[in-house]
Amino acid sequence: MTQDVVCIHGLWMPGHEMTLLRRRLRHVHGYRTHQFSYQSVTRGLDAAVERLRDFIDATIDASTDAGVGGESNRKVHLVAHSLGGVLSLHMLQRFPDTPVARVVCLGSPLVDSQPARKFLRYDAGKILVGRTLIEGVIEQPLGTWAGPQQVGVVAGTHPFGSARFIMKLDEPNDGVVSAAETQLPGITDYLEMPVTHAGLLLSRRVENQVENFLRDGRFAPD
Repeated sequence: MTQDVVCIHGLWMPGHEMTLLRRRLRHVHGYRTHQFSYQSVTRGLDAAVERLRDFIDATIDASTDAGVGGESNRKVHLVAHSLGGVLSLHMLQRFPDTPVARVVCLGSPLVDSQPARKFLRYDAGKILVGRTLIEGVIEQPLGTWAGPQQVGVVAGTHPFGSARFIMKLDEPNDGVVSAAETQLPGITDYLEMPVTHAGLLLSRRVENQVENFLRDGRFAPD
């Protein structure tokens, strides 16, 4: 049975940056891939959570109608970059019965965000950082993961990205998010790879590890 994967982008991004990873998951690994988009800056966490839940339901309905599998227990996987991982887990905490089997978070600030906290010191910071990140990371932190879904996290350790020009990040980091900020207690598996924040979406090694987790619920030894 062909499985569905919903990809979820990060802050300021439209989803196009995940095109290569989506294509590889589809053409190399055989998944049906879908891109979820949301307004990460102008709208808040609640709106994004509701839209993601509705998108997953619609994805399952469409797959069933297309004859890709009519099982009543059909589930999808989520592959989320950066803020998309925060959104995914908030949605699953709020709606734990959502038909999701596994989640892979790529460079997601699931615990905290040093750059966001620095931006918020300035008047224009809230506009730049956006409501979803402020609410999902700073004001309503995830705390821990205790949901039924298996969650794997890949953190980048090549420190080249926009945040490094603004402040010194804790080591190791991917240039935007430090590895420590991705280590949410309770997750199923965790892996560090020598790529940048953007490189998490481009690396074939990361792609293969994403597929390992979607298939087995674990990353392979790297």
